[in-house]
Amino acid sequence: MPTSRPPQRPPRLALSALDALAGAVLLVDAERRIVGATFALEIQLGAPVREGTSLSELLSLQGGAERLDTLLTTGRETTAKLRAGGTVRVRAIALGKDGWALTFRQDTSPPALEGAEVFHGLWTQDAELRRVFRIVEKVARTESSVLVRGESGTGKEHIAHALHELSPRGKGPFRAINCAALPPNLLESELFGHVRGAFTGAVRDSPGHFRLAHGGSLFLDEVAELPLDLQAKMLRVLETRTVIPVGGRAPVPVDVRIIAATHRALRREVEAGRFRADLMYRLRVVPIFLPTLRERRGDILPLALRFLDELHQRGTRRVERIAPGARKLLESHGWPGNVRELRNVMEYAYVIGEGPVLREVDLPPEFSEAKARSSTATGTTPGATLDEDQVRAALTRAGGNRSEAARLLGVSRVTLWRRLRALGEAAG
Repeated sequence: MPTSRPPQRPPRLALSALDALAGAVLLVDAERRIVGATFALEIQLGAPVREGTSLSELLSLQGGAERLDTLLTTGRETTAKLRAGGTVRVRAIALGKDGWALTFRQDTSPPALEGAEVFHGLWTQDAELRRVFRIVEKVARTESSVLVRGESGTGKEHIAHALHELSPRGKGPFRAINCAALPPNLLESELFGHVRGAFTGAVRDSPGHFRLAHGGSLFLDEVAELPLDLQAKMLRVLETRTVIPVGGRAPVPVDVRIIAATHRALRREVEAGRFRADLMYRLRVVPIFLPTLRERRGDILPLALRFLDELHQRGTRRVERIAPGARKLLESHGWPGNVRELRNVMEYAYVIGEGPVLREVDLPPEFSEAKARSSTATGTTPGATLDEDQVRAALTRAGGNRSEAARLLGVSRVTLWRRLRALGEAAG
């Protein structure tokens, strides 16, 4: 009875060359057994690849064996799930009768995950935020005033646009003003308008945002920053549905739906004497609370990949994967600026870094500072999550070059040096 030959391991030099030229590569023999893997692939998988195991033990394709046959015979890139978790893009290159070389890259296309939803510019797979979307759809059909609560960068203006566009006023104008961006005298004029000669520089009549939003919606961002005297005038507008321009006498009718937003709790502002209770009740008919990004951590990496995909469309660099260390830093970050901050961080890393891997050192300085503080607090050394085998393998494949080994590991040279010191090998 014939027995299958043991898989022939490729020379280490060949794997090092593949690692340098192509990154994450898996070598499979004619019997579809794994015979070798580059270090970049093991880093991407977060675990060593066992030689001699079946390819089907590593990859899961919808359609099973038939889909695997298609992958190996056509050479077309396809999406596959790793048995250990995660989604990758994989392509097979036939090596004659000897087997295949499979190239892997992280799936950086906008995620189409189960339960994910794009709602008026907001993407999420988080159940709580999707519940907010359903509330917005219901409230949009009414004329009720809405107060959107959320930290900076959570998408308050996106929600305001959704409330307007889904409402019967959707074909009317949408106006937005940031109540914290202007001094009180200019803010009053911007809101209610002014007549010619009302003050120095008023060379012509100005309608103001209320009149410009007639028949539509007016979004008052950071409404908690309204000065008390303007709050009284705002209350009068909401009660009478008329505005009196600065310097004018005759009230002008307005038909406007108010959508307000703030990162502050208005009830606390009322208790502190900084906000009128009667105005709060007028604005806060339907409160909508937006969760922070740190409360929806499952969205962090998918959103990061979506932002990278947007950067790919207009940039020359193509990031194929995020190194494990960088992923951990992104997932553990507090995100005080929420989704807006994440977008900015991805643009920073895209511009600063080089090559197909987004690494820890590509992230803004506050990430390395936070990691250092965490390491100090826990008494661990940065890079301690790298096991000794990973470090030795990286150094071997880099020919002893520590800068190259750090690149393979997706960490900074300093982080690698600290890990070597912890292992007692920093000398030399």
